[in-house]
Amino acid sequence: MKKAFSIIRNIFAIIGVIAVCTFVVFRLARPYYYIDFGLSNLGLYDERVSALKSSGAYASDTANFSMVIIQDTTRAREIREYFQLDTLYPQNADTWEKAVAIGKFVSLNIPHDNQKKWPEHVNAIGLWEYAKDVAPAFNCRLHSILTFELLLAADIKARYITCMPQDENDSDCHVVNEVWLPELNKWAMIDSDMGGHFVSDMDGTPLSLKEMREHYISGKKMMMHYAFDEGSSKVDDYYAYMAKNTYWFSCWGTLSYYQEDYKMEDVDRDSYVNLIPSGFEPFRVGGGNTITTNADLFWDASLVTDKEQP
Repeated sequence: MKKAFSIIRNIFAIIGVIAVCTFVVFRLARPYYYIDFGLSNLGLYDERVSALKSSGAYASDTANFSMVIIQDTTRAREIREYFQLDTLYPQNADTWEKAVAIGKFVSLNIPHDNQKKWPEHVNAIGLWEYAKDVAPAFNCRLHSILTFELLLAADIKARYITCMPQDENDSDCHVVNEVWLPELNKWAMIDSDMGGHFVSDMDGTPLSLKEMREHYISGKKMMMHYAFDEGSSKVDDYYAYMAKNTYWFSCWGTLSYYQEDYKMEDVDRDSYVNLIPSGFEPFRVGGGNTITTNADLFWDASLVTDKEQP
């Protein structure tokens, strides 16, 4: 009898060792940027979409704001030469092909992490050198700032947008870029963090944040393209995650290089625009920010005009 118990105990011990080794190998083999939003998103898709459906409608209001992107040809040339941007895509590439190539470049080279030390220089070159010399990864906001400056240097009209949840006790938000596609006369969302993503309709046309929110509410199907169609991920997690973070949006009214590099003083940081559904009380909004329910104005591409830096 003792011998039988001993054999059973040894079998369970071997099974335990195999399970631990399998777990370790899986963790080591898994890419560092693999999407893992955790248990907080599992099973919450319906609840979060329901919150979007029950949100107030957008409506015109008296808010007065504009959206301006400032180009600086000297800085654009510095960034293009530093990153050798012209080698990332064919010379005849259209806007979306260029944007995806830039998104891939950032996502493949810089994983996601909540950095313990804030970078000294929050601009494209400074962030790249931070990843090379200080810490190899950083969060979605810094990803989006780096990607935005690369897009702008490639002469692509873009803006990075903070995507906010409904719950003021939820400290998590997400930051992505929107690029203007003149060939399609529309905005398109591009996410260079956590392996890289974009979302399209069922015909493959990339969707904007506005269109993603509308698809959630209407129930239209979407396709999520992880690693820009070069990998697979927890699609349901990402859909639930973005359903949470498309309740309201925030964006600088004026965007340029060095936008959040506060060591640079000659940058317009007086305007910040928050788009909310009617009846919603936004949180973590500083004084002097514009709050609007006018989605048409917020997403109106004609307001985003290029100005040359003097």
